[in-house]
Amino acid sequence: MTQTVYLKLSQITQVHEKNVPLASLGEVYCSEKSVESRCRAMIVKRIRGGGKQRESRLVGNVMEIIQQIEREIPGTSVQNLGETDYVIHYQPPRRQALVWQWCKTLFVCLICFFGAAFAIMTFNNDANVLDVFRKIYEITTGQASDGITALEVGYSIGLPVGILLFFNHFTSWKFSLDPTPLEVEMRLYEENVNKTLIQNEERKEDDIDVS
Repeated sequence: MTQTVYLKLSQITQVHEKNVPLASLGEVYCSEKSVESRCRAMIVKRIRGGGKQRESRLVGNVMEIIQQIEREIPGTSVQNLGETDYVIHYQPPRRQALVWQWCKTLFVCLICFFGAAFAIMTFNNDANVLDVFRKIYEITTGQASDGITALEVGYSIGLPVGILLFFNHFTSWKFSLDPTPLEVEMRLYEENVNKTLIQNEERKEDDIDVS
């Protein structure tokens, strides 16, 4: 009797071991649990190189996994429900340097804070916001502005509030269930990187076939 194995591979997977089992790349299901266990434990990729190694990325195709399963477990039929090409991001195990991690986080926060402040100040100067507020105040009230009016106060409060609402994120608290714009951009960037790696690998294989 033929046993059907269902695969759902992730587009990218981060691993820390050189021998990569199928279970690390995605979900595996089979009604026969012994077959499922054998598939999950099956080593589908081996990171080459001995000793310490830098992190690297490998590209694989689901066809290789299907052939391996049907070869090592006769009487199985594989159905792929996920990605056809996948990326393995190998990162060798290393000790976590918490002080260094906090220093990098602080450095990035300072760059974002002062960079955003500089951008806001240069925009205000280019648009001459203070003169605009002064003119609006004089037109609406008939009095000269002293530089600190309801317009400046409202603008100063509304700017950070608008930024928080736009990014939908403040520490661990989110204003809605929608992903933040930063999360969306990071996912798009990750998908573009994965597609580029896969396309580059396909071009290498085409070059080898031609030669």
